[in-house]
Amino acid sequence: MTNLTNNQKKYLRSLGHNLKPVVMVGQNGLSDAVLSELESTMLKHELLKIKIRTESRDDKFNIVNKIIEFSKSNLVQVVGNVVLIYRPFDDEPVISLPRK
Repeated sequence: MTNLTNNQKKYLRSLGHNLKPVVMVGQNGLSDAVLSELESTMLKHELLKIKIRTESRDDKFNIVNKIIEFSKSNLVQVVGNVVLIYRPFDDEPVISLPRK
C-alpha cells in the first residue's frame, strides 16, 4: 500500500464522483459476510464506494480503519457515511494515476 499524493486523491475523487456505493455496512458492523463481499468486489474494482450506516462518528471511523486495514487499500475520501477507497490491481492497474 503506497501513500497517495493530494493530486492523486483529487483525481480519484473525480473518478469516484459518479460511482454508486457497491458495499453497504449495516448496523451490525463489519460482519464476515460484509468482509467477503468487500474482498470479492475489490477483485473487480480498483476504486470502490462503501456506504456505512452507523450511529456514532467513532464507530464510523473504527469501521473505516478496519476496512482500510483488511483490504490493504488507500483511503481517498470520507463524505458523510460514504467512503471512497482505492487499491490498484496487482498485475496491471486499470486506473493510471497522475505521477505527482
